Amino acid sequence: MAQTLGQLLKTERERRRLSLRNVEAQTGIRNAHLSQIESGTISRPEMAMLWDLASLYDLEYERLLTLAGYARGPETSGRQRQRMTVALRAMEELTPTQQNEALAFMRSLKGPHSRD
Repeated sequence: MAQTLGQLLKTERERRRLSLRNVEAQTGIRNAHLSQIESGTISRPEMAMLWDLASLYDLEYERLLTLAGYARGPETSGRQRQRMTVALRAMEELTPTQQNEALAFMRSLKGPHSRD
């Protein structure tokens, strides 16, 4: 049987002997949210969360994207995933204030009628 995103993340967290609160402290992702991801209640967390978890657990980001259902079809081509990876790496270089400004700018690009 194929491993789910939640199963993989829980296994990796436990292998590193981290509690949900430890992961929260290191990533900023609330422990209740992490628990819901691990249990499968949330099966498609935000890409930025997957990036943080991949970094913490030393996992391939693309593998997490695939398990979360982001890597299906031509709309998530290798080129698009590569751009997303570059963008997330660039965000790590910014201060929290700069990150918020960059995110606000990206939201503004979507236009006034789009959903967040």
